[in-house]
Amino acid sequence: MAKVIVGATPFQGHVSPVLTVAADLVRRGHEVVVYTGSRFEERALAIGARFRALPPEADLDDRRLDALFPVRATLPPGPAQLSFDFENFFLGQLPAQVRGLRALLATFPADVVIGELGFWSIPVLGLSAAPEDRPTLVTLGSVPLLIQSEDTPAFGPGMLPAPGEEARARNRAMNAGVRQAFAELQKFGEATLESLGVTMSGYLFDAPFRRTDHYLQLTVPSFEYPRSDLPEHLQFIGALPPATSSDFVEPAWWPELSSGRPVVVVTQGTVANTDLNELVIPTVRALADLDVLVVAATVREDGPDLVRQALPDVPHNVRLAGFVPFDRLLPHASALVTNGGYGGVQTALYYGVPLVVAGASEDKPEVAARVEWSGTGVNLRTSNPEVTDLRAAVQTVLHDPSYRAQAGIMAKEIGQHDPFEAIAKIVDRSTRR
Repeated sequence: MAKVIVGATPFQGHVSPVLTVAADLVRRGHEVVVYTGSRFEERALAIGARFRALPPEADLDDRRLDALFPVRATLPPGPAQLSFDFENFFLGQLPAQVRGLRALLATFPADVVIGELGFWSIPVLGLSAAPEDRPTLVTLGSVPLLIQSEDTPAFGPGMLPAPGEEARARNRAMNAGVRQAFAELQKFGEATLESLGVTMSGYLFDAPFRRTDHYLQLTVPSFEYPRSDLPEHLQFIGALPPATSSDFVEPAWWPELSSGRPVVVVTQGTVANTDLNELVIPTVRALADLDVLVVAATVREDGPDLVRQALPDVPHNVRLAGFVPFDRLLPHASALVTNGGYGGVQTALYYGVPLVVAGASEDKPEVAARVEWSGTGVNLRTSNPEVTDLRAAVQTVLHDPSYRAQAGIMAKEIGQHDPFEAIAKIVDRSTRR
């Protein structure tokens, strides 16, 4: 059996996929150490893995980022906010993260290190030693592909691709413009890696793709734009199956999910749910008088109370909830209204559920654009949609059968992939005899 380290930036959306992978490797008998933020220790131990916390300097809590970094909330989505995030959360914490990982490797000589895209220790290891002198490196792609290509627009604004040489020329110009926009961050990244004893050549955001042995994208090819220049070590392995939830206690309204009315689920995910006025509450308002059952999955304990405070008269067709496991809820859903978290969208497509997406921060515009491009839902192109636009989008997804059909096709393609087996094969090949 192999020795495996799975690492992640200590944010919920980054940690969840690597914990899912870690749990499967533990079930297969491998010795696994989870290396991430201290608040995830209990979850790591519960799956049978060992745990090592990040050094204190890198042990952030994404639930408190606004309090710890108040200036971030003043920055508009886009290059300014992304540069801030990299300087403070990813590259900024990297020296401590790498120091802790090297100390862990000294006592636990892993055959394989698996991390998500934001776990920048992997490109550092990739640049530090030849493959035969270090563990096999595996990176999980838990956001849309952001590696630059002349076949696709630059990552960020959510622009759709187009065929032809004119579009490729546009893409090359956009890519050059983005590299220029991040020139200062590029210098920061180069200096950070230099402080760790490695030299980075090439564009900063391409490094996690280029400096790993296996880049495993957690979706299927039909959800990504066609590219003629993908690296050979990049593989689509399908969406991770949703975590099972046998201990979930069904609320009293649960039988209503099978009443025959369309079920519309709305959520702002696990991170960008600080202000439920962005999407959850407008969706509740938008669907108040429609013949649908609305489940507002706020993913926070006080979420239902916050909705009630904003809407003293909660519409009769709305059911409020904190955390509701998607493996139990989405099989009943006719549509999912979401701000575009990558994992949540992949889970919806896993069940063949069409989408209405409204998101503007982080990678959400790119997720929404791929939903639009793939025909699996409606892209509202904003994080603060109007009630009338939400109502129209939900009605479109419910009444135009093409969205459900395309989501169903995507679900079948996802079902043809086994991400756990793909990862296990790499681990098995990497085991030191």
